[in-house]
Amino acid sequence: MDFSLVFFLVFAGFAIIFLFSVVKIVPQGREFTVERFGKYTKTLKPGISLLTPFVERIGRRMNMMEQVLDVPTQEVITRDNALVKVDGIVFIQVMDAARAAYRVDDLTYAIAQLCMTNLRTVVGSMELDEVLSQRDSINTRLLQVIDAATEPWGVKANRIEIKDLTPPADITNAMARQMKAERERRAVVTEADGEKQAAIARAEGAKQAAILEAEGRREAAFRDAEAREREAEAEAKATAMVSEAIARGDVNAINYFVAQKYVDAFAELARSPQQKTVIVPAEMGGLVGTIAGLGELVGLAKEQQQTRTEVRHSRSAGTAVPRASGSVPRTE
Repeated sequence: MDFSLVFFLVFAGFAIIFLFSVVKIVPQGREFTVERFGKYTKTLKPGISLLTPFVERIGRRMNMMEQVLDVPTQEVITRDNALVKVDGIVFIQVMDAARAAYRVDDLTYAIAQLCMTNLRTVVGSMELDEVLSQRDSINTRLLQVIDAATEPWGVKANRIEIKDLTPPADITNAMARQMKAERERRAVVTEADGEKQAAIARAEGAKQAAILEAEGRREAAFRDAEAREREAEAEAKATAMVSEAIARGDVNAINYFVAQKYVDAFAELARSPQQKTVIVPAEMGGLVGTIAGLGELVGLAKEQQQTRTEVRHSRSAGTAVPRASGSVPRTE
């Protein structure tokens, strides 16, 4: 082989190695640390960079994007001595490549172990019911502890989530029975409340009905009293007229008064519940004559009323008016 060709190939190989050792291209989302004779000097950002040949080299290639780390499942004893299995996930992001590279040996393993120990501490300080119902509180407490612990490493803990909580089988069955009993209790309470509301509604309806019925009875009693009052007034006026006629010595008035009492007594006799047979008096003709005299009495009362009106007018005019021919002279 020609010596010049061999020399050219060796020179080309050294040139390629030299080029790759000097020119470095950093992809987006990554940062490279640069070491000079084994000592950290700078951090290369995404893009193209040049290194000093045979002096500087790439130390660590750090991922600057947010990463998800799985926290292994572990058994934790709660404060009330219940054994639960807990696992989770943690979201981290490297903020300082140099500190993340040189302050901790295995970053992901260190963060996983830190999460496990703090998860055991937080869950162990709570009771089982609190652990099952307060996941947000556990996440918040874990995030504060992990973020403070990873800050010297140049790492930011963004979120920590409890992925699964598994209590023992016997506790799970007891919780299921408790939930069933609580549901049944709520159903009984709801049914009782419905019956209570229905009873209240029925009582309110009965109350309104009683009020309306009482108002109806009061109105009816008022109307009956008013009718009796008017009837009494009419009877009083009729009695006054009859008494006035009797005072004047009118025989027809006396007959009317006697006939009225006679008719009332006969009506009471007919309405008696012990009376099975009603005997009609033989002198019904006298009763009929008395009723006929009642008509004459009414006509006589009208004539007297008219005569009194004429006398009143004549006295006011100063003239004498002769007595009506049908009037009855007073008995002195």
